[in-house]
Amino acid sequence: MIHQLRLFFIALQFFTRIPIPRWVGFEPAWLNHASRYFPLVGVVVGAIGAAIYFIAAHWLPAPVAAVLSTAATIYLTGAFHEDGFADTCDGLGGGMTKERALEIMKDSRVGAYGAIGIVCMLGAKLAALATLPPLTAVGALLLAHPLSRLAATSLIWQMEYARAEGKAKPLAVRMSSAEFGIATLTVLVPTLVLFAVGLLDLAAIGAAVFAALLATRWLAHKFTRRLQGYTGDCLGAVQQLAEVAIYIAVLATLGRGALA
Repeated sequence: MIHQLRLFFIALQFFTRIPIPRWVGFEPAWLNHASRYFPLVGVVVGAIGAAIYFIAAHWLPAPVAAVLSTAATIYLTGAFHEDGFADTCDGLGGGMTKERALEIMKDSRVGAYGAIGIVCMLGAKLAALATLPPLTAVGALLLAHPLSRLAATSLIWQMEYARAEGKAKPLAVRMSSAEFGIATLTVLVPTLVLFAVGLLDLAAIGAAVFAALLATRWLAHKFTRRLQGYTGDCLGAVQQLAEVAIYIAVLATLGRGALA
């Protein structure tokens, strides 16, 4: 159990700015197994984002609460996933070959595809959160962060790493099915709690899972075809697209279409 806790803290340190206890220590090999707790990191991030939204919504309009919540999660993760999303947009948008796409994704500068992608992604995320009823938005935040990270983790489980080196290389050893099972369990438990307390119903949860799966499958297909594998930026892209897809899917189950 101590080693499992250590692996969780390693994952928390890798994916967020949250300080971890000194006793945890560090061994490079631990990163190979820390990815099983990537979704559990999402539970922490989602809980903080949901708490900020819930508190802000008592005094401020929903759009402002959504902005504050999103800004907090971006700060908490150091825009780690958003940066990966932007780099992936640039690489797939501007690179005609695998080598050129990977070269663009490694460039620290953000191009037109990345900038437009980030604006559209954040706009969709904020619009969906601002339109959801406040308690449903809280539930969606608590679900979307771990579930979208499970979606990203599935690439480590199923795909090969596309680079010889890179910022996600320490995580790139393919996960075993048992490790992915642990990751899935860390999403299943909070999902059942959300249903039990009534924050999300079965329709919303089912739509969220389907949307996350669809977004992941679509991006995984593009990565396989264009890059013959995934990179750290690809993990961030899957997490971000799956997250916004979950918010939109939950919103769609409420039947509040513009022409409804």
